[in-house]
Amino acid sequence: MRVPADGIKVSLQRKGLLFQDHYRRPSFVQWTDKSSSATRDPERITVTNPANGKQLCTVDAASSEEVEWAVSHAQTTFDSGTWSKASSIHRSSVLSRLADSLQRRIPDMARIDTLQTGRPIREMNAQMTRLPDWLSYYAALLRTNQGFVAPTQGKLLNYIQRVPLGVVAQITPFNHPLFIAIKKIAPALAAGNSVIVKPSELTPISLLEFANLTQEAGLPDGVLTILPGYGHTTGKQLATHSLVRKVDITAGTRTGRGVGAIVGSNLAALTAELGGKAPILIFDDADVVSAVNGVAFAAFVASGQTCVSGARIIIQENIYEFFMTEFLKKVESIAQGMSDPMDERCSMGSIISPHHLNRIDDTVARRQSGTILTGGKRMLGKSLLDHFDFSRGSFYPPTVISDVDVSHELWQEEIFGPVVVVKKFSTESEGVRLANASKYGLGAGVWTQDLSRAHRVAADIDAGLVWVNTHHRNDPSSPWGGMKESGIGRENGIEALEAYSQSKSIIVNVASAAESRTDDWFSGEQKRYG
Repeated sequence: MRVPADGIKVSLQRKGLLFQDHYRRPSFVQWTDKSSSATRDPERITVTNPANGKQLCTVDAASSEEVEWAVSHAQTTFDSGTWSKASSIHRSSVLSRLADSLQRRIPDMARIDTLQTGRPIREMNAQMTRLPDWLSYYAALLRTNQGFVAPTQGKLLNYIQRVPLGVVAQITPFNHPLFIAIKKIAPALAAGNSVIVKPSELTPISLLEFANLTQEAGLPDGVLTILPGYGHTTGKQLATHSLVRKVDITAGTRTGRGVGAIVGSNLAALTAELGGKAPILIFDDADVVSAVNGVAFAAFVASGQTCVSGARIIIQENIYEFFMTEFLKKVESIAQGMSDPMDERCSMGSIISPHHLNRIDDTVARRQSGTILTGGKRMLGKSLLDHFDFSRGSFYPPTVISDVDVSHELWQEEIFGPVVVVKKFSTESEGVRLANASKYGLGAGVWTQDLSRAHRVAADIDAGLVWVNTHHRNDPSSPWGGMKESGIGRENGIEALEAYSQSKSIIVNVASAAESRTDDWFSGEQKRYG
């Protein structure tokens, strides 16, 4: 659903000048059969603030016909060459202007994502300030990335071009609505593709508003299309479409497997950032104050609703008691600081929906082992800070559980909420073994002041990202992706740009005509083939 001036028709009424009351169906669909059922009123998605249960807006879900039109329109745009064959310098300039346009709307986008996710405004303000960096990075990469000439035998010039894939589909999650979308959109556009994004039906607003910025930045119509809808309908149709040459999804591992099977049958490319159960190893020489603060951030930022959330806290036995005493104090202060997410003082926000809240609550309640040290039940009272009524929304406290068996669900499965398990270890090898005792391998953390140990342990942990004495640091230049069941491919960096393109090898004979005449395979002389 692209939103240029001549695109989506929206109601004039705005909520606090941030977003529309209703986002209507795409206008690029041209119905040939006016009596078709597709022309009837579309299904509407209601977007709700999970912190208070209030409706924010409604959004038309894309119908099957609209998805088909969107893909066809994107392919026609790609074939026209207006973006796919534009020079790297031109694409770089457009991305730079888009970064500037986004920069001006950062405060609005932060408020929108706080309203639709229930995450604290402080978190979203901090996150949003980085978003333009992804667009600026790929704009710079287009101007500085160098080509490649392959070494050949004889008088041949073999140069390699990177060309776009075509129409690519991106399926983004609810937890970082605009951030993860921009991470995917930036390299896809930089490579010259036509991009279709299906945002989470729970949090589509900020991406729809971002689409408004693309026309003023100079992005041609049909290059970026936003299609709100549900995963089992809109997402599945995009993934199965024969014209879609790549699918990039952030989701749970089960969903990723299903999408991967579909995409593979179409011989299309796949990038999948999937589940996680990040271990954090705290060694006895770690600075405890720094480690407590870092682990609390890793575990409870975004209410634990991130794929790299520090969910398994593994502490060396010599400092276990001291660390846990200080950590539980920190956790209690976080719980007491919970309030209205729009309050700048709010420490931790809500869970995304009642459904997700119930799933977390049920998982903790049916645990096969473990002792709850703090938290463990849905929040129903009022905030100590501003008297905000937690029972109006989907709030769960920061929860710490000890003595969980490593074979049990709480240790093995992604909860996607503010629930962590803690366990002690004695030797370095035991700590690494516990860290790797998981089917996931996305993120991990190591806390130690021993430089040799830091490098050694980081190398031994099976994870695509390992932070040492910090957590959840992210930069557009730094590859991001998982091992094992945490996904395929990488976001960020040069890898992402290349993953949204393909190599094209062009071999030119530079020998003179006289020399070339002697190159006759069928003359009977021994010649090198190739």
